[in-house]
Amino acid sequence: MADTQRNLGDTSMGDSPAEKAVFRRYREAAAVGPWNTTIATLLAHRSVRAYLPAPLPEGTVETLVAAASSAPTSSNLQAWSVVAVTDPERRARLAAIAGNQRHIIDAPLILVWVADLSRAQRIGDAAGVRMEGLDYTETFLLASMDAMLAAQNALVAAESLGLGTVFIGALRNDPEAVADLLRLPPRAYAVAGLVVGLPDPAVQTAVKPRLPQSAVLHRECYGAEDPETLRAHDRATGAFRAEQVLSRQGWTDLVLSRLQTAQGLSGRHVLKSVLGRLGFPLH
Repeated sequence: MADTQRNLGDTSMGDSPAEKAVFRRYREAAAVGPWNTTIATLLAHRSVRAYLPAPLPEGTVETLVAAASSAPTSSNLQAWSVVAVTDPERRARLAAIAGNQRHIIDAPLILVWVADLSRAQRIGDAAGVRMEGLDYTETFLLASMDAMLAAQNALVAAESLGLGTVFIGALRNDPEAVADLLRLPPRAYAVAGLVVGLPDPAVQTAVKPRLPQSAVLHRECYGAEDPETLRAHDRATGAFRAEQVLSRQGWTDLVLSRLQTAQGLSGRHVLKSVLGRLGFPLH
């Protein structure tokens, strides 16, 4: 367990780039298999919340959307859309909805990923067909997953270009306000935003430790983790937060604070009723 308490920048656990990257991700050694630059980009992911005001290179949005369009999509329904928001005033309003997150204002772009069943509704309307399948929870989940698969592809593409990113789930604090601001039609809602920009080199961010594979990897059937696995991750998380000059909060404390009361959901405890008003009855 001593390995989990090493400094985040300690790369002594293995000499290869792959071993170093895996150690930074878990703060402990883990098996390393096949390796390439794509995997290296994935393991180096970190949330960036400090951006330069510089604009993005021309064509960046289109490149990111091409990457997003290459994500898997259930039954090829392609039930997602994305709204690229660069207007400063509109970004400021999105920031206010999301709890006044300053990086939404500072970065030049936020991509708002939309679970979009409105397109299928328009196809049905044009054909004079009642689209009963749009009313079910399965279709809602399908569209939400399609949107986030596309969003994750865009995130990886952006980071492979040296850009910084951070997801903004707090747009779900008030989905109706987002829908109104972006003029979303019925049967469409914003699943999350993705801030994209040039990271400010003066503000260094680090790779946040994740749960060890012993907690999340199950072979053949599910088996609950050893409690010591979570204690070790609490120590790794606490050390990381201390290095980032944050309160030394363990990961399990974070889970408890977020989920023990409805208030921890920041208004999202009423999401089901809001989604109903946005055209998702969720049968």
